[in-house]
Amino acid sequence: MNGLTFAEAQKALAAGLEKADEIGQPMNIAVVDAGGHLLAFARQDGAIRASIDIAQRKARTSILMNLPTGALAPLVQPGQELYGLEQLSGGMVAFGGGLPVHRDGELVGAVGVSAGSVDQDTTVATAAVSALG
Repeated sequence: MNGLTFAEAQKALAAGLEKADEIGQPMNIAVVDAGGHLLAFARQDGAIRASIDIAQRKARTSILMNLPTGALAPLVQPGQELYGLEQLSGGMVAFGGGLPVHRDGELVGAVGVSAGSVDQDTTVATAAVSALG
């Protein structure tokens, strides 16, 4: 199974940037391949610098867990089965904004978005992933 191409990563990035402009929230957007390696990245003017790394970590977390990062939030709370996971596994992110990309049932990449609210990050990530479908 082929992974995401650079052209596909650019397409996802463009769709995410367009959605960020539409909602009026500057974003950092990362697109990674199935190994979690960066294919494309953009930081819009005004997007907070701390979110550069967070966007990439969201994308990698989505690859490593083969889940949207938001699905991890309830699992890592105190007293829950995966409590502490984000501190143990190389800086995983357990809140929304990271989405896996599947093709024909296979994990081929992921998108991570950061700099807005969790809802805004997820909205932009969804737009980016949808552009590939």
